[in-house]
Amino acid sequence: MYLNVAETAAYLELPEWYIREKIADGQIRAVHNGEEYFMNRDQFTHTLDELKRLREFEDIEKFEPVPESYDYKDED
Repeated sequence: MYLNVAETAAYLELPEWYIREKIADGQIRAVHNGEEYFMNRDQFTHTLDELKRLREFEDIEKFEPVPESYDYKDED
């Protein structure tokens, strides 16, 4: 299934400017029909898996308490 830039941005939950930038850099394969770009949705399977894994890692790190410093000296 092919998606245009707006649909791809919504599918990946990324801004449209980012998708256009990656197309220009050649990091996203796209077909241009003269008016707009179309991308095959299947090329993003690995990307979505990595984004999901990264978001899970960030959620875990967000709630982990900050460890106390071993160099802490009470000068008062």
